[in-house]
Amino acid sequence: MTTDSSLLNSELELQQQEELYQRLLLQTMGTMPTENPESKVIRPQPGMCVKTLSHPGQQKIFVNICQSNSVPLPPEISREELVELLRSEDPSGYRVPMSLGEPHTELDNNSQGCTAYDVVVNQEFFQKCQEDPLFQQFVILVSLEGLENKYNLELSRDWKVLKNRKFLGSVSEQNIRTKSRPVIQELQEDSTATARRPEFTLLVEPPAGDPEYLIAEIQLPGVPSARSLVLDVGEDRLALTARPSLFHLDVFHAFLVDQENSVAQYNKSTQVLTVTMPVVSS
Repeated sequence: MTTDSSLLNSELELQQQEELYQRLLLQTMGTMPTENPESKVIRPQPGMCVKTLSHPGQQKIFVNICQSNSVPLPPEISREELVELLRSEDPSGYRVPMSLGEPHTELDNNSQGCTAYDVVVNQEFFQKCQEDPLFQQFVILVSLEGLENKYNLELSRDWKVLKNRKFLGSVSEQNIRTKSRPVIQELQEDSTATARRPEFTLLVEPPAGDPEYLIAEIQLPGVPSARSLVLDVGEDRLALTARPSLFHLDVFHAFLVDQENSVAQYNKSTQVLTVTMPVVSS
């Protein structure tokens, strides 16, 4: 994807570009000043251990689905609503917050090497999954899909829940992302109550074939400069607030993007914010 450098040079000064990197993006890079850390360490509780295989190669994979109250609770959903959701064309509309840990090497019961992953979900939601086989199958499915997207895996859906083992290996601490308290309070008090939802478009580049970039173009009439903007780019979420109380946007999309290498540019002349996000998986 190419960019017209002449337009950028004429409409964005070097100082403004620096402000965009420092003030707009990316919380994961730790550049935004905050009183609270953007992540915290948790030690989840064992839950259940799921055995499956990776393709190709038929390598043993163990998924430790753990529980912690530090992970947000997903929206309330009944069994009937879950059945309807799974039958729909787009079941991705319901999202389960989870923390996906790094792979670690373990030994199975035959002392053979294998790979294990730790997935952490909310403790209350996990208990609900233990009580209802449908919810249990659902949380296993979304855990496998999450690992596939994050680590570019292909995992078999012919899994087995181990009866006498809740965890393979030893429980490790995990880092989970959090939002700084001052920013959350500011969005709640100053923006979401009276702010308008801006007009925006989401485009993929190239238009055909595998997408390399997801591009958001957000119309922000009346916003004088990038100093008024607070932008948060998540793996599958885009949140923007224009202060004071002008605009608020919070949308999920169907792509997994590279947060750290995403770039935002605000054109004062057209009053359009362009966010370019490299696509990791779709």
